[in-house]
Amino acid sequence: MKHKIAVLALVCSFLSPGCSSDINNISPKEAATLQSENKAVIIDVREDSEWKEKHIPGAIHIPLNQLTTRMAELEPYKNSKIITQCKSGGRSAKAYETLKSSGFNNTFNMSGGLDAWKKEGLSVE
Repeated sequence: MKHKIAVLALVCSFLSPGCSSDINNISPKEAATLQSENKAVIIDVREDSEWKEKHIPGAIHIPLNQLTTRMAELEPYKNSKIITQCKSGGRSAKAYETLKSSGFNNTFNMSGGLDAWKKEGLSVE
């Protein structure tokens, strides 16, 4: 049942941007502070090639197209703050919806993604 809900959320987000109107967005600076204080984990949902080029130190890499099949890897963080992140915010909004539909209730989407993170002068590796 959870898998069906996650798939429906993903389909909804592709077909109608209005489905994602209740997204909890967070700024890159807020995300960096929460991560540095060990109060949140950042999930990078970009493709492997993007990850290898540059990524946020300490982020967990799970490409968006693998999220539903790798959901078990995130179970240890189910009661923690999870921040989804991509290049500019689109894919991470879809990941946010998928996680929320799967019972991850303390989830946030990083506004502007890695592009905004770098514009803020925050660390990448």
